[in-house]
Amino acid sequence: MATEYGQGYGFDSGSGFTGSTEGRHRLPAALRAPVEGRTWRELAHVLLSLPISILLFTYAVTMVSLGAGLLVTFLGIPVLAAALAGCRGFGAMERTRARALLGLEVAEPEPLRVRKAGALAWMGAVLKSGASWRALLYAVLQLPWAVFSFVVAVNVWVLGWALLTYPLWFWVFPAYAGQDGVQLYGDEAHRIYLDNPFEITVTALVGLLVTIATPWIVRALTMVDRLLVHGLLGPSRLVSRVVELESDRGVVVDTAAADLRRIERDLHDGAQARLVALAMDLGLAKEKLQEDPETAARMVDEAHGEVKTALQELRDLARGIHPAVLTDRGLDAALSSVASRCTVPVQVEVDLAERPAPAIEGIAYFTVSELLQNVSKHARATWAGVEVWRTENRLLLQVVDNGVGGADTARGSGLAGLAERLDAVDGILVVDSPAGGPTRVTAELPWRGAHVR
Repeated sequence: MATEYGQGYGFDSGSGFTGSTEGRHRLPAALRAPVEGRTWRELAHVLLSLPISILLFTYAVTMVSLGAGLLVTFLGIPVLAAALAGCRGFGAMERTRARALLGLEVAEPEPLRVRKAGALAWMGAVLKSGASWRALLYAVLQLPWAVFSFVVAVNVWVLGWALLTYPLWFWVFPAYAGQDGVQLYGDEAHRIYLDNPFEITVTALVGLLVTIATPWIVRALTMVDRLLVHGLLGPSRLVSRVVELESDRGVVVDTAAADLRRIERDLHDGAQARLVALAMDLGLAKEKLQEDPETAARMVDEAHGEVKTALQELRDLARGIHPAVLTDRGLDAALSSVASRCTVPVQVEVDLAERPAPAIEGIAYFTVSELLQNVSKHARATWAGVEVWRTENRLLLQVVDNGVGGADTARGSGLAGLAERLDAVDGILVVDSPAGGPTRVTAELPWRGAHVR
């Protein structure tokens, strides 16, 4: 699997780069925040949270209390199931609201597992579902936080804009309230009003600071909403892990099937075709052995050469499946063998006190092998280096070259497939390859010791 280096990584021949937002805004983020759409959407989320949370809390407490009170009769179970089902419905609404106003993408929780048809089976599935109880917990916890965030957001927002615009409306006090301005302090002896130009200007500046700070305060408040929605209304960690493992299993199965197809194709088009041709040549040589010994001897000699070629192809194929040197001598010797076949000089350093498990060792070998193939075919480098070491419970591989750079896993190429293979075993592939080079590819694999070999 190969990746072409130096092509299409966000650079434009005319402007030097594309997709950057650096030059789009002349104002700093702090000054843009009070009027940005994101700020208004987050404020709308906080304001809507109060009435919605009151509705959720009232529904949840009323229905659960009613169901708990009716548990002495059979009616308590369906009421509780209806309460939890309603909370799940409200949870779907809250995920939609968070997606629209906060830009938060939360996957749906695990579906109900109804094993049999009928109302009793459905009620049992609702009551057993952890997602149902998490939705109920969200309905209870959302109200106190919604009250707090609503009060804080409204007060700082109103205070900021009121002080900022004070120079525009301070005349209301002497005209209609019978005082010189906003009263800052007052007792029986004297009172202080914000009425002269200096005080009015300072008031407006304080309002500007509060107005600038308000979006970040609201954003901090919505972070708690994000945590509540993500933690209580999304899938549990166990379910997320199961989905991830199912996806990884699919990748492993697809990779194994692709490898089997590759081996079958290499055997069919390579060694098998040569062996068929060899059998035919030997059959012809056998027929000519009596009447034309010299021609037969020449044909046998050619067949001998074909046998050597077929054996070499079989050795290459076996090395591609699992090289014998890796099994016998480990990563150091195996990677040195791969490096010797690279078209550029490669320095190999393997610092391992013990060998990893055979599966991890094989993945590490083929990862370095594919990366060095990329260096040979596309990097246009004059030097490359391979380092392998262990850090706690992780095995780290790094391949560096001084080529043209520009490698990227986001283009659906060989590196992307390699990243998927590593992800299937909880590994990580990180590519640092700016245009012009150098390229540094780091792979991280879980460490498992070689218990049985």
